[in-house]
Amino acid sequence: MNVTLREEIYELAKEWVLEAGKTIREKINDPLTINTKSDRNDLVTTMDRDTEYFFMTHIKKTYPDHFIISEEGYGDELQSLDGTVWIIDPIDGTMNFVHQKRNFAISVGIYHDGIGEIGLIYDVMAGKLYSAKRGEGAFINKTPLPLLSEQKSLYDSILGLNHFWLCENRLVEESAIQRLVKTVRGTRTFGSAALEFAYVAEGIIDGYMTMGLAPWDIAAGIVIVNETGGVTTDAFGAELSLLGKSSVLTCNPAIQEQIINDYMKKGRK
Repeated sequence: MNVTLREEIYELAKEWVLEAGKTIREKINDPLTINTKSDRNDLVTTMDRDTEYFFMTHIKKTYPDHFIISEEGYGDELQSLDGTVWIIDPIDGTMNFVHQKRNFAISVGIYHDGIGEIGLIYDVMAGKLYSAKRGEGAFINKTPLPLLSEQKSLYDSILGLNHFWLCENRLVEESAIQRLVKTVRGTRTFGSAALEFAYVAEGIIDGYMTMGLAPWDIAAGIVIVNETGGVTTDAFGAELSLLGKSSVLTCNPAIQEQIINDYMKKGRK
């Protein structure tokens, strides 16, 4: 993707994200229809679907040759990331949206032939837009984000960690994660994968690990984390696919190898 086209797409995508966020804020206290998907904790609301429809109509009208991967059913059925693909989560952190009316985000990642070109994560209620274009750095609103510290120690780190890791699970012995939790300075759970990626890029947490995320949960975050010098793989260090679900570890590279080798691989089932 040439720089001029990327800049054009970025400006439009940012405009649409901010417009969608404004609509959500205006309607945050309106009555909601809330349904479940895979289980009682997997929520979807009319706002999720309306927001995704908003993006789909704007993208297809402006760029009819672009593709969409999205959570709520308005995307394309893709077998590859050839061409330009928008990967969208209209509301990441729907449970937070329903219960807290905060701590959720709009997440839009734009890839061209499999390469992440643009990432946008909008903390709607806080008014913070995390953004990045490949090779041009990452920002909160208009403030540049510094590169992550190369001197970070795992012992001084804070990890975003889904608490299900501490229970019996299909991927890794829970004792390995319990050892990891005892090693790091602290753990946090925010309930929005997009925001946890953004916080890694911002350097206010040093890593985020979770068992199973879909492409729309991580696509924007990968681009933004990359631009601050962070790394993203599955929980065992393998390359991620953006065409299916996977465990995820995104973190400061100074702690990646230790997490993977000393805890994840040793505890792998």
